[in-house]
Amino acid sequence: MSTPHPTAPAASETKVSNFLRQIIENDLDKGTYASRRWAGSPGDAAHHAAGEPDPAKIRTRFPPEPNGYLHVGHAKSICINFGLAKEYGGVCHLRFDDTNPEKEDTEYVNSIIDAVKWLGFDWAQLGQAAGSAAPYQASDYFDFMYRAAEALIQAGHAYVDEQSAEDMRANRGDFGKPGVDSPFRTRTAEQNLTRFREMRDGQLADGAAVLRAKIDMASPNINMRDPAIYRIRRATHHHTGDTWCIYPMYTFAHPIEDALEQITHSICTLEFEDQRPFYDWLMERLCECGLLAAPSPKQYEFARLNLTYVITSKRKLAQLVNEGKVSGWDDPRMPTIVGLRRRGYTPESLRLFADRIGVTKSDSWIDYSTLEGCLREDLENKAHRGMAVLDPVKLVLTNWAEAFGSDSYTEACTQPALPHSAVAEGQTPPADRTFLIGKEVWIEHEDFEEVPPKGYKRLFPGNVVRLKGGYVIECTGCARDAAGQVTEVHAKVIPGTKSGTPGADSVKAKAAITWVSVADGVPAEVRLYDRLFAEAHPDAGGKDFLQSLNPDSLKVVTAYVEPSLAGAQPDQKFQFERFGYFVADRADHVAGSKPVFNRVTGLKDSWGK
Repeated sequence: MSTPHPTAPAASETKVSNFLRQIIENDLDKGTYASRRWAGSPGDAAHHAAGEPDPAKIRTRFPPEPNGYLHVGHAKSICINFGLAKEYGGVCHLRFDDTNPEKEDTEYVNSIIDAVKWLGFDWAQLGQAAGSAAPYQASDYFDFMYRAAEALIQAGHAYVDEQSAEDMRANRGDFGKPGVDSPFRTRTAEQNLTRFREMRDGQLADGAAVLRAKIDMASPNINMRDPAIYRIRRATHHHTGDTWCIYPMYTFAHPIEDALEQITHSICTLEFEDQRPFYDWLMERLCECGLLAAPSPKQYEFARLNLTYVITSKRKLAQLVNEGKVSGWDDPRMPTIVGLRRRGYTPESLRLFADRIGVTKSDSWIDYSTLEGCLREDLENKAHRGMAVLDPVKLVLTNWAEAFGSDSYTEACTQPALPHSAVAEGQTPPADRTFLIGKEVWIEHEDFEEVPPKGYKRLFPGNVVRLKGGYVIECTGCARDAAGQVTEVHAKVIPGTKSGTPGADSVKAKAAITWVSVADGVPAEVRLYDRLFAEAHPDAGGKDFLQSLNPDSLKVVTAYVEPSLAGAQPDQKFQFERFGYFVADRADHVAGSKPVFNRVTGLKDSWGK
């Protein structure tokens, strides 16, 4: 019997194997990166050569561009990169890929930091205290990137091209036709170096020239046909200001960032697969130049998250916000991490989701119900129970004074905050909820039918039901307004049948219904959120995704909730008995004075049923 890999998770924590774990374990077995050194901060070959043997077994990274809010697909990537580093005794770097000054903003930087922390991850180096490390920024490496570009020029691997964008596009060729060499491709290294420095010094207009890698204009991989690696862009950068008027292209900057940070496994989504040959080419050239030390990072691709009833295009998400289709990036219908968080999703549920859907190299669709199922699984034993009436009608117990001596008499009822089955062995159960019962209570409109349909077990004249946690009652009828609408339901209380007392089972009730007392029930705004789109693939085939918006994705009702719910703190989750999971809105809810709850998900998947 083979022994487990020494750096693999313990048997009790064993994860399902996937191709990324297999690659990492193979590299650890072979000692692929065992010779690496780490100088305590990112740097070139000479910098790290002066450092100590790297204490991290592996290094991964999460490198978002700070040009928008992270979404559920990014949550998967965060869980993969940070999770693998933790499993194998490594470190995951949070790095802002801020190479495009026109689209980036500190608002997005702050939101990304907050999202990663909220998901439960930290990017501190080994030996550092959690939360002590600042994220890395690609813009801090601009000086080295420029030095690397000059080294490529001097080695004959890059040239300044002054063709128009249209000519460059035409001369690039296509999948059936090789590209055509630029007329500037034969310039000497000295000429290219002079021209590149003129680009840097602002002597050329935006778009007048680009620096291109000199590889192979006949390559079957179009990405290898002399890709652009620097462009002129006069734009103020949120971090470096106006220091630079030339900026590196992402495909050039990203491998360098990985190398300076001593990343071992650069894990990204499949759309970057065609860029991997350039990644490897660039690493080899810069190692040859002596700027970087081998072994260099390797890129590996996995399938991105495709979730039904969801779009993750930043452009389309921005359109939803800008056109007022949603209330903002944190609208609880949005698939952004801030939106999911406000909706009531927990970090544990998103980590469980990422683990459950796994990692593959083939694209597939995950049904939205899988995400909701992970949330229910997480909240089942966490969310305190409570009663709420979402479509209220008043129930009057007409014999209350006869039974208890006064119409104003109220009595305390108790119910567990969590079912006994939800309390883990050895854990102290939370305190019971306490609420009043009196002559008048609120019930759901649907819990009364004057002429009941077949199989109906709730309130109708002559039927007996239990007010959950309270007394058994017998329905006697109702009152209606001039339009025939039910305005009150009438019943008689049966004394001696209160839940938890010796007489509780003396009268057999056919059903138990939820309710809230008029005496201590609190009005609350309840936002009934549902899926934002009515179609599983809202933008399939290039169709207008706005045409797939679900008109019933938000309904707002005035409900009544029991006191334990009204006193909730923002972001506190509950199970509204019979209805599903709800959260006190983290932005608008004010405990005790302005209760606002969002529906997170129902008790089971009922979409389209």
